[in-house]
Amino acid sequence: MRLRELAHARAGDKGDISNIAVIAYEPGDYAFLVEHVTAERVKAFFAGVVHGDVARYELPGLGALNFVMTGALGGGVTRSLALDPHGKSLSGALLELELPARQNRMPTP
Repeated sequence: MRLRELAHARAGDKGDISNIAVIAYEPGDYAFLVEHVTAERVKAFFAGVVHGDVARYELPGLGALNFVMTGALGGGVTRSLALDPHGKSLSGALLELELPARQNRMPTP
């Protein structure tokens, strides 16, 4: 299963820091995301792109995880030679993260 089946993402960037919020579609999926979408997995997923630390912040009231990734934007939007590795493109990529199959879950209509 891919992360996009359980959550959507919002992103932003400032300088060389990318911020990605992963928000569960269903409140019951939040605990599963906490268990399987770790800072370590996100850093490994973006190996070669994120050169600094990845910090995860839990927002249980929103059913969301917020990842702050330093050294993620090639020096920042105005310094990078890459066409668009910023914000939204990184959040879209993260939604392709592979997760273990979820047992006893009803599909979201």
